[in-house]
Amino acid sequence: MRHNKKFNHLGRTAGHRKALLANMASSLIKHKRIKTTVAKAKALRVYIEPLITKSKVVNSAVITPIVKTVDVVRKDGSVEKVEKSIKVNSSTPARRLVFSYLKDKEAVKELFGTVAAKVADRPGGYTRVLKTGFRSGDAAEMAIIELVDFNEAALTSTLKKKEVKKTTRRSRRKISSTADSSSDVRQARKKNLDTIVEKTITEQDANYTAKQTETGVGDNQ
Repeated sequence: MRHNKKFNHLGRTAGHRKALLANMASSLIKHKRIKTTVAKAKALRVYIEPLITKSKVVNSAVITPIVKTVDVVRKDGSVEKVEKSIKVNSSTPARRLVFSYLKDKEAVKELFGTVAAKVADRPGGYTRVLKTGFRSGDAAEMAIIELVDFNEAALTSTLKKKEVKKTTRRSRRKISSTADSSSDVRQARKKNLDTIVEKTITEQDANYTAKQTETGVGDNQ
């Protein structure tokens, strides 16, 4: 039984699975969108998002100066301590860590350059999985996994939805002209209804009087 075993081995050994995910992650970083099975897409999402976070936290353009004290030996044999400022790129440790996962220099360069700048303001959730149906042959469920910030069409539609003002079916706040016109319509309807009721009552009285006259009930009284 596989109760509570959420880790998907993808039918591969540990080494094969790591190589598969590394290659897929590199392809996703380079091409921004790839097509694969749903199971692999979900496994890749867990694999690549921490790497994107790592690249986002450390910007490749940041250069941190470090002051070191160096012993300098003079000609007379005396030793003098001199402070030296050394500029170190703070992204180097992060790049080495990410490279240990991806094994691809071009993918690391793209990740710390274009991708990190694009997702700088996003607090997680860098990828999107879209199901596309079933593969002919083995009927495997297929999906497209993409980087959210590089889908311009989806971003444009999201901005348009935010710009559209939300309205209810029956808005309580009306414009004055609309309120006046609606009140006029209500008054006209009420007047017509009163006229119809009055006409109906008059007709009923006339019919009742005619019947009383025919039967002679009115003369006896």
